[in-house]
Amino acid sequence: MADLSINLGGIKSPNPFWLASAPPTNSGYQVQRAFEAGWGGAVWKTLGDPILNVSSRFAAVSFNGQRVAGFNNIELITDRPLEVNLKEIYETKKRFPNHAIIASLMVEPKRHKWHEIVKRVQDVGVDGFELNFGCPHGMAERGMGSASGQVPELVEKQTFWVKEVAEVPVIVKLTPNITDITVTAQAAVNGGADAISMINTINSLAGVDLDTWNTIPHVGGKGAHGGYCGPAVKPIALNMVGECARNPYINVPISGIGGVSNWQDAAEFLLMGATGVQVCTAAMHHGFSIVEDMVDGLNNYLDEKGISSVMDIVGKTVPKYSEWGDLDLNYKVVAKINNDVCINCNKCHIACEDTSHQCIDMLVGANGKPMLKVREEDCVGCNLCSIVCPVDGAIEMVKLKNTLPSMTWNQRQEMMERYAVNRIAR
Repeated sequence: MADLSINLGGIKSPNPFWLASAPPTNSGYQVQRAFEAGWGGAVWKTLGDPILNVSSRFAAVSFNGQRVAGFNNIELITDRPLEVNLKEIYETKKRFPNHAIIASLMVEPKRHKWHEIVKRVQDVGVDGFELNFGCPHGMAERGMGSASGQVPELVEKQTFWVKEVAEVPVIVKLTPNITDITVTAQAAVNGGADAISMINTINSLAGVDLDTWNTIPHVGGKGAHGGYCGPAVKPIALNMVGECARNPYINVPISGIGGVSNWQDAAEFLLMGATGVQVCTAAMHHGFSIVEDMVDGLNNYLDEKGISSVMDIVGKTVPKYSEWGDLDLNYKVVAKINNDVCINCNKCHIACEDTSHQCIDMLVGANGKPMLKVREEDCVGCNLCSIVCPVDGAIEMVKLKNTLPSMTWNQRQEMMERYAVNRIAR
């Protein structure tokens, strides 16, 4: 079996699967049950001045029969006294010394406030801190969470304040509710962060009840925006992880968060540059036992690839991730329809005819039965037909032999500029 242990900025864990700071890590009872189930680490639900929560708090977005494709919440940080949390953290660490316990922290952007809470929490033996600069609701209206996380200067300053007194590694959790996450990620690095984590939840409203006209969820007929997470946000999170991983100025490990539901999701995050992953929605949907399949699946995947350590796949896809202007304009694929497998539902024809490039013809085969055929000279290789096709193997995207040398948009522009300069010079 492969070695699944990780070291994220100095925080060691028996495997890369951590529970994110959220309802599943609200108490020692829960975190201890999670460790018993096989989770490698847990980020304790955010500590700070206890708050008052509302009822109700959660909502879900289901799509095409899939329950909880997206998840929305308006719950805030811990509503339990700091002393109670610290006692339970101490007891949990004592019972599970080899598992990672990271304390998520959130206080006002004041130096003495950060110093005070860091000193109190690290005394109970946590393995690291995660600074919550990402929560988009409730706390942000009080100047914390994403209100701090959207301001690079505040991210850098508060990270520095924590590093002044922290004796354990510091992770900075970033908000996705920003134009360019690499800016705040670099601010965290400048402030001394040992690692960064992303993404926190996205500003959202789950829906509106068409009978009552109440928002979903609502509190006595009133609603507010919440944080969106779950499988639906995975593509957004993967992009942001990749953008930070390929940025040479963000040279710290990344803890990947956002829609991780199985070992395949975790492997994708690792390949895109994350050293480990954090999970919330999937655990809330299915319980702590899902980690068993995650561990087994990742182990089997690494064994099949002949890879001895999970750390060996971290970032392997990052060199393949670049700007649009660096893509080969002369690379060409076309769709091929296998009429032995095709069920003639015609979804590919409809999609291509109505919304793409009108390159699929409806014909009659030699046996008198209808068939579909792609006109390769008109196909641009957009993939839409294969995406909407309901039958595996019915449509394949096939690479054509290049008749032209590789040429990117950036290279083309450079050539045109040189040509213009030479022409003027003549």
